[in-house]
Amino acid sequence: MIKLVATDIDGTILNENGDCSNGVRNCIAKMQEKGIKVVIVTGRMYAGAKQVAEKLNLKYAIVSYQGGLIKKDCVSNETLYETCIPQKDADLVLDWAKKNNIHINLYINDILYVENNNEIIQRYAKRQNLEYKVCNFEDLKLDNINKILAINYDDADIVTSWVNECQQKFPHLYIIKSTPHFCEFSTKEATKACAVNFLKKYYNVNDDEVLAIGDQDNDIELLKAGGISIAMGNGTQELKKYADFITDTIDNDGFVKAMEKFVLCSK
Repeated sequence: MIKLVATDIDGTILNENGDCSNGVRNCIAKMQEKGIKVVIVTGRMYAGAKQVAEKLNLKYAIVSYQGGLIKKDCVSNETLYETCIPQKDADLVLDWAKKNNIHINLYINDILYVENNNEIIQRYAKRQNLEYKVCNFEDLKLDNINKILAINYDDADIVTSWVNECQQKFPHLYIIKSTPHFCEFSTKEATKACAVNFLKKYYNVNDDEVLAIGDQDNDIELLKAGGISIAMGNGTQELKKYADFITDTIDNDGFVKAMEKFVLCSK
C-alpha cells in the first residue's frame, strides 16, 4: 500500500507550457482525500515550487533545489531541512562560468540573482513566473547559497559537456543535468534521494510504501529512493533504466495512469 508519492514537477505533472491537466489535478485530489501524502520533489527554487503546490492544493512537504531545501508545507513555510553550497565552492564554480561566458542563475536565501538581464533569464523567469534581481555577483555575500544553475537554451550537447567537465573539476559537489538546457550545482547532500529518505523518517513510512516518479536524469536519485519507481514515457533513456515501470507521456496523462495502476487501485 503506497502512503507517499514523491513526484517531480516539470515533464511529470506540468507540461512544456507549465500547465497540468484536469486529470492530474483530480488524481492528486483523490490521493490526498485518501490520506496519501503527495510530495513534489523538484530542482526549482522554493518560491517556484510553492506556486505549484498552491495551484494543486498540496498539503504536504515541498522539496526544492533537488533536495537542498525541504519545507513542511506551503502554508507554514517551516524549514525541515536545508543544505547550502560553501562559499569557497561557489567561488570556483562562478569563476569557471565567468571564464567560459556562461549564464548563471544564483540562488541565495531563495532569491534569484543574475548578472545580466538577458533573454535567458527573461525566458526562464517567464516560464516559472519568478522575480529576479540583477547585480554583480562580487557585490553579494556568498553564504546560504541554495543552488547554482548554468543555462544554455541553444545547445543541449554543450550542457552535457559542462556536466561532464564539472563533475571532474568539482568532484565534491553534486552536479546534474536536470533538463536538456540546465546544469545544476549543489551539495552532495542535496539530491532527490536524500530528500525522500529524509521524508520517509519524518512521515514514518517504509521503503515499500513510497512511489517515486520523474522524467529527467536528476530523477534517477528520486527513483532510487522509491519502493516503486516510475519513469514517464517522455523520460530520458538513462532514467528508464532505473524504473520498475514506464508509464505514458505527460501529454497522455502518464502520471495519472501510473497512479491509477499502483496507488489508487490499492486503497
